[in-house]
Amino acid sequence: MAVDKNMPILIVDDYKTMLRIIRNLLKQLGFTNVDEAMDGGEALTKLRASDFNLVISDWNMDPMTGLQLLKEVRADGNLKKTPFIMITAESKTENVVAAKEAGVNNYIVKPFNAATLRTKLSSVIGAF
Repeated sequence: MAVDKNMPILIVDDYKTMLRIIRNLLKQLGFTNVDEAMDGGEALTKLRASDFNLVISDWNMDPMTGLQLLKEVRADGNLKKTPFIMITAESKTENVVAAKEAGVNNYIVKPFNAATLRTKLSSVIGAF
């Protein structure tokens, strides 16, 4: 089954530069329907207001971290099945374990490129 490159994706990061980088990498991979949120609270509002097929979120944000956002998404009956990829600058084992326990679908350590993003996306939403 082909992946719909127009599927709605929400990227969440408190740094505009990172949002731009992730958006550009997704664009390189052919994804066109990308929305942004600057923190977990804004992301939750957007997730509850419309359907997204994927969330790509930074871990380190204030006031709500990516891990807290993930837990909120997994606790919400309407959102709990939404694929979720966490991005972080830290590859600490305890962080990976905490994210897995909270229900993350995949994990990306910064810095990363389009090839890495493609591999992680493929494992979560299917090959494209």
